[in-house]
Amino acid sequence: MKRILLLGAGRSSASLIKYLVQKLNPNNWELVVGDYDLNLVRHKLPSHPRLKGIQFDIFDEQQKEKEISGADIVISMLPAAFHIHVAQGCLKFEKNLITASYVTDDFKELEKEVSQKGLLFLMECGLDPGIDHMSAMKVIDNIRSRGYRLVNFETFTGGLIAPESEGSNPWKYKFTWNPRNVVMAGNGTVKFIQEGRFKYIPYHRLFRRTEIVEIPGYGLFEGYANRDSLKYLDVYGLKGIRTLYRGTFRRTGYCRSWDVFVQLGATDDSYNMEGVGKMTHRQFINSFLSYNPNDSVELKLAHYLNLDLEGEEMFRLKWLGMCDDGPVGLEEGTPAQVLEHILKKRWTIQPGDKDMIVMWHKFDFMDGDKMRKIHSYMVVKGENAEDTAMAKTVGLPLGIAAELILNNKITTKGVKIPISEEIYDPILRVLESEGIKVVEHEINT
Repeated sequence: MKRILLLGAGRSSASLIKYLVQKLNPNNWELVVGDYDLNLVRHKLPSHPRLKGIQFDIFDEQQKEKEISGADIVISMLPAAFHIHVAQGCLKFEKNLITASYVTDDFKELEKEVSQKGLLFLMECGLDPGIDHMSAMKVIDNIRSRGYRLVNFETFTGGLIAPESEGSNPWKYKFTWNPRNVVMAGNGTVKFIQEGRFKYIPYHRLFRRTEIVEIPGYGLFEGYANRDSLKYLDVYGLKGIRTLYRGTFRRTGYCRSWDVFVQLGATDDSYNMEGVGKMTHRQFINSFLSYNPNDSVELKLAHYLNLDLEGEEMFRLKWLGMCDDGPVGLEEGTPAQVLEHILKKRWTIQPGDKDMIVMWHKFDFMDGDKMRKIHSYMVVKGENAEDTAMAKTVGLPLGIAAELILNNKITTKGVKIPISEEIYDPILRVLESEGIKVVEHEINT
């Protein structure tokens, strides 16, 4: 009997656990799910004779070695910083490992040893990164196999709320993933290639440089650039390409309103604010504005950032309660931490809410002297606040990959991401059978 060890029972584990449980009896497998919070594990696990939940501490070396040594494959959904500790145990006991997180320098250094031991550490096998890699490489490989030359590639993915759950929310957004990552999105300098030129966007201009995309049946979305598109030149084998741009989707109007927080300095995470324990929402905003006892916070804010007092940006801020006199509710924190805490009050997914994942790729390629275009897109909706689209699109690729590896359908070795046909083709096929389909169509020009 083969054993799967799943470490981490957080918000994206529900669909993964359900998928793996369905595979236990037919394959004569068992599944062990470990998390530091045992109550969370118990909440996520159905009753099944081949399923076991445990309290797990990644820093308990004895427990880590016991559980990893007894597994045939390990899936880590722990916070990204903890994956390397799991990897060390997998190397010691020669176990394959799967994660949804980015390949870090620590993992790159393990490549030789992983390959020598005949192991596979499959990373970036969730949504973004994950399904975006697989669906893009399927098209790119097809273009190349027909002798065409890819000249432009753009891709966007966004975790949003479904239209039926937007209600009166003018942002058309709630937290469907780690709130801190949303608040800190884009910090640093963005790098990409456009029409053969290297382009850079400093953080303070990022949310003013957006692109509008229409998804058939779902309307308009705006995308802002991810931090570093250039690293995918080598990953996708795109040396010499004219345009390479990766970004994140939001609904139209979001970025200009979010830019208010950026320009204020409310997303700064480099220092602790004073007096947070007694601070109100209104005082938080006012702390970034000039002193003027005669003008309201709203007037000062509008004047400082050249906003219309009755415009969309001010309306969205007021909807969030940013100018209210309610207490922040934190004892201490950086501006980014305070902002995150305030946003959670209106942007937390409620039990009946449905989230939505939207992904879009654009490929321009040369067929002789003729330019041709392919667009592909994927839209996935969640069922509720637990069975989310995010959980499906992050968890299912991991579960499918584990099944394929255990059944020797994926045999490649080393530290890999899912960009080879051996990996992406069977995973995409199973995802489509699970209702997660990427639609491709050629655009007539």
